[in-house]
Amino acid sequence: MNIERIEKEFKAKVCDRIQLLPEGKERLIVSTPFTFEDGDHLCILLKKSENRWYFTDEGHTFMHLSYDDLDVDKGTRRKIIDTVLGTYQIQNAEGELRCLVENGDFGDALFTFVQGIIKITDVAYLRRERLRSLFMEEFRSFLEESIPAERYTFNYRDPQHDPEGKYTVDCRINSRRRPLFLFGIPNDDKCRDVTITCLQFEKFEVPFIVAAVFENQEEINRKVLARFSDVCERQFPSLQSAKERFDKYLANLPE
Repeated sequence: MNIERIEKEFKAKVCDRIQLLPEGKERLIVSTPFTFEDGDHLCILLKKSENRWYFTDEGHTFMHLSYDDLDVDKGTRRKIIDTVLGTYQIQNAEGELRCLVENGDFGDALFTFVQGIIKITDVAYLRRERLRSLFMEEFRSFLEESIPAERYTFNYRDPQHDPEGKYTVDCRINSRRRPLFLFGIPNDDKCRDVTITCLQFEKFEVPFIVAAVFENQEEINRKVLARFSDVCERQFPSLQSAKERFDKYLANLPE
């Protein structure tokens, strides 16, 4: 095997920041700049077995997904992964992903393997998005159980100042002189959006009180949270905290 020639092919077809690092007999580490979302690098090796070269992750990809308690063997995730494997001609050998090098085309095989692994890791992103959606569903269900239906409006928009609905409120509790604007916040982006919404309502000169329920307040960026705290009067760090304290908070609000 001519390592320099193959490395040159990798750089031409995939990325110029790729290196081949020999590690044992017919086993080479493929160093690439490609990473998972948390910054860990993809694990890719080039190995030879029965006179055939192949790329392998040695089981690292699925192991990495398991850190997020992600079960890749069930339901929609299994179907997505099977589709990706078939599309990129990647074998799943009991959790180890492999891609054979056909006709000596090392560069093409590596390109295909990297694309496949990245697509598979997208499953973790889909899971996080689903969890965020579940949080908002639980947030809404909690309010429906806690407040009489005639007292709240979900996805409220101010018809006078904001007829297009650019600045919506997750839940407006409207039986007071100053209505309560209540928001569910699962992430930094939503926290920023709510900050902007509250500042805009201040410009409208609309009287209101702001409260927020976080999915996990500890995961919010400190600067984002600090800016939000300037406009929010009451924050519940989690849905469980809101369930324990919201009734008392609501009862003590001025009419």
